[in-house]
Amino acid sequence: MYRCHVCGFSEAHQELVSEIFDLDGKPVLVENIPAQICDRCGEPTFSRQTTENIRLMLHGGASPVRTVRMDVFAYP
Repeated sequence: MYRCHVCGFSEAHQELVSEIFDLDGKPVLVENIPAQICDRCGEPTFSRQTTENIRLMLHGGASPVRTVRMDVFAYP
């Protein structure tokens, strides 16, 4: 049974999301990640298998599909 770890709500839907991860100080974007999205607060939750697949991918298990330039802003 699903329970959101942020707000405790028990209803969610499946969606593909994009997340930026910090890999040794370098931002890395992973797209099309299957996630359960809390219907109340919108927090994405990844399965253990998905989390492990991302970890393996980022630590040498795959090559990037493309490289993008990113603007960076610092909050004052």
